[in-house]
Amino acid sequence: MRKSIVATATALAVVATGLVVAGVVVTARPATAALSDVPVDCSVSTAAYRSDGQRLTYVYSGNQSSTKAYANDNLRWVPTAHQQLGASGDDTVFNSTEYATHPTDGYIYLLSRRGELIDGAWKITKNTSTRVKAGFGGTRILASGSPYLYQVVGSSLYRYTQFSSGGVPTLSAPVKLADVGWDAVNTLTYERSSGTGDAAVDVLIGTNADGELKEWRIRQASPTMMTSKVLRASGWGPFTSLSTGYCTAHPNGRPLLGITAAGKASVYFDANKTDGVGTDIKGGSLGALGWTAKAYGQ
Repeated sequence: MRKSIVATATALAVVATGLVVAGVVVTARPATAALSDVPVDCSVSTAAYRSDGQRLTYVYSGNQSSTKAYANDNLRWVPTAHQQLGASGDDTVFNSTEYATHPTDGYIYLLSRRGELIDGAWKITKNTSTRVKAGFGGTRILASGSPYLYQVVGSSLYRYTQFSSGGVPTLSAPVKLADVGWDAVNTLTYERSSGTGDAAVDVLIGTNADGELKEWRIRQASPTMMTSKVLRASGWGPFTSLSTGYCTAHPNGRPLLGITAAGKASVYFDANKTDGVGTDIKGGSLGALGWTAKAYGQ
């Protein structure tokens, strides 16, 4: 499972100057373009960490957007890269496992979080970070499509195989897939896998500094055999975080959520996520978020 759940919860309100315990979700109406172009059944979310280590969750669902923050949901450091691995829950509890790379010690960590609705307010009752593997210094992007984990560091793209040893998550040695041009890639997220046997591929999407929205197809059996296609030629350069979600009544489509370093969000709808064509992608700006925390594609 690679996409985070959207917890049905009462959250702490987030304002531009910090957090206040308000007991409600802060809701901002999106731009008219987003309302008309993105179906109401679509949902997408992303995680972010403020400079003080407070985690935020930004959600676009049902044509509304909200930022959520929970008590005790803190790290002592801000990840250079972050990736959701799995999540489950209901209206009263959720559990989440994630990878995060440390800004100074070179390790990738497994984050385990448990949230519970207690006396009408959500609180994080478990929040642990466990070292998994060294060698992740300088990591900018992580993208997970089980059993593989993709890493962007410098101008290179690497792939790891994820497995469990005695119930403990473990990563293989890295395989270098490319060593040129990936320093210009701003965002990368796993979308889906398709095909079987030697023809099986992982499909990832992302953006680059030239403003392109691109799709990469990576052979699972021969990962250095990689092709790419430009879905949109311009307009996507400002995004430092790109996430994909799901649409319950439009299973062939996908919502795309872009976040900029300046603290603005945009949401789009791709009516056919498998056609390799971007001309049908429509959407618009959601405006300012009210925060500029570091966001991570999911």
